[in-house]
Amino acid sequence: MNKYKQEYLSKKMTPEEIAAHIKSGFVCACPSALGEPRSLVRALGDHSLRAGLKDVRHHITFPQYHLPIYDDEKMSGHLRGVLWFVGSVARKAVNEGRAEVMPCYYKDVPGLWREAIKPDVFYAAVSPMDKHGYFSFGLIGSEAVAQMERADLRFLEVNSTIPRTHGSAFVHISQITGLCESDEPVLALPKAGEIDGDSLRIGQFVAAEVENGSTLQLGWGNVPSAVGQALADKRDLGIHTELFTDSMLSLIECGAVNNSRKNIDRYKNITAFAMGSRKLYDFMDDNQSVEIRAVDYVNDPGVIAQNDKVVSVNAGLEIDFWGQVCAETLNGRPYSSTGGQVDFVRGAQLSKGGRSFITMLSTAKGGELSRVKASLSKGSIVTTSKNEVDCIVTEYGIARLKGKTWSQRAKALIAIAHPKFRENLTFEGKKLNIII
Repeated sequence: MNKYKQEYLSKKMTPEEIAAHIKSGFVCACPSALGEPRSLVRALGDHSLRAGLKDVRHHITFPQYHLPIYDDEKMSGHLRGVLWFVGSVARKAVNEGRAEVMPCYYKDVPGLWREAIKPDVFYAAVSPMDKHGYFSFGLIGSEAVAQMERADLRFLEVNSTIPRTHGSAFVHISQITGLCESDEPVLALPKAGEIDGDSLRIGQFVAAEVENGSTLQLGWGNVPSAVGQALADKRDLGIHTELFTDSMLSLIECGAVNNSRKNIDRYKNITAFAMGSRKLYDFMDDNQSVEIRAVDYVNDPGVIAQNDKVVSVNAGLEIDFWGQVCAETLNGRPYSSTGGQVDFVRGAQLSKGGRSFITMLSTAKGGELSRVKASLSKGSIVTTSKNEVDCIVTEYGIARLKGKTWSQRAKALIAIAHPKFRENLTFEGKKLNIII
């Protein structure tokens, strides 16, 4: 038995034993998405109630697992989620006042942990230890190392179903306080259903703008998947994206992506985290063509711009005549977060020949509401500003806003709004002396 295995065994605990280290008022740091250690966080919830802990904060970006901290109202006042990106799992807790939201650009998260917030405890789900004593953070790079470096206590949940990935997201057995084990399967998303016709049309509009040799960042959901599907006949594409998904794996498998024309990280697929099918995770396992890196590298506009012809595709919820994009609130309440949208909007436009596309279906609420508006809905948060927006895409076409006046933008946006709203939008624009 080598010394690392001996150290591993000496630091092995149960989730309950790890949870017992947490005290009232502790700041707990957890990596994004699938880096959340489920057994440990469940045990922490139980411990918080049993010991009567107060004001323990569990920081995480984009949680994916339904756990008591988000779902159980009894946790209120004991264990509170702090969301750096609001997703469907924690949305109800946020809107009921049982969880908090941390405003930030995704690229800034590691720096905030290093400079502004001191964690008492760090915990994460990782892949099994190698013979040299290292654990891979697997599907998440983002902020993991930055969180760990400043924490007083460091715990790992070793999960045999997490792939071992390459890049910069590793931790050594000597750096941790303790660990527990789990074989609970890491979340694998079901095979995507058939993409709707409107999303397919948006995907085709964007794909027609993508040149061979471009470097891609695709967001989350039907529309980015449709874009990926429409790019299958392109060649020499590259990937530099905050989120690595099955749509990108499909582009690699069909030969559209080979990363051969990137200026940096050539022949590498660069990402900050990954979510998708078990097939995706198996592809990533010990695959040197995929690198999981910290998000202050992946999402740095200056780094992004070093590749030519970067194409950034993200989603919005509504847009006004100025070109202000809201991508994070509905009816004035948190629905999503800023994430990396602005990071890549900026990076793509700094890139030589780069383009930024923000996509949205033209209507919401079953066709009752137009997403194109004279002004954003009351309480809406501006995600991408009027000065940074480039192209907006709906199922009716592309509005190219860069270099356009307020009046020209309004006309371009009305042209891609749903036809049944165009007359009223034009009336509003003229009434407000916007359309002249």
